[in-house]
Amino acid sequence: MTAYSTIVRATHLLTSAAWFGGSLAGAAALNPAARVGEDARERADIADEGWRRWGPIQGAAIGLHLLSGVAILADNRRRVLGHRQTAAAVVLKTALTGTAIALSAEAYRSGAELGDALERADTDAAAQKQARDLTRRMSWLQWATPATTAGLLVLDTYLGEQQRGVAGLLDPPSSLRRRS
Repeated sequence: MTAYSTIVRATHLLTSAAWFGGSLAGAAALNPAARVGEDARERADIADEGWRRWGPIQGAAIGLHLLSGVAILADNRRRVLGHRQTAAAVVLKTALTGTAIALSAEAYRSGAELGDALERADTDAAAQKQARDLTRRMSWLQWATPATTAGLLVLDTYLGEQQRGVAGLLDPPSSLRRRS
């Protein structure tokens, strides 16, 4: 494996970890912590500020993840074309990546829409209903991105295991096998 390949693979894994970790921290910590605000608008402002600060980092991680994924695919094109299990895993990983991107974008869009609805909710009944609907939507949507990006990490592990060959970490050393 070349230094280039190592850098590309490390970038791919680190950006996947950032995407997963950031979305999980948002769902598990930031959004619940924002609930300590005095009213709905303040709670939305707290969550919005955290996501506004994290957004550029997550966006860069997603972009670098996609670029490094294309580079890995180009580097392993023969293996992908010649090995059915690898090809299936790559197709699944591509679909899951697309799903994670769509979910991340929808969570971003719905979160921004929720903030706008909450600003008008005190004086507008339609905005109150929209805020309730978006709150329900965000309650499951916030967990969808960490779930799909966790799947990406699992598939990366699977694809890495396929490259190891026959011997594994827990296999007995070859000198012990010769004695038996």
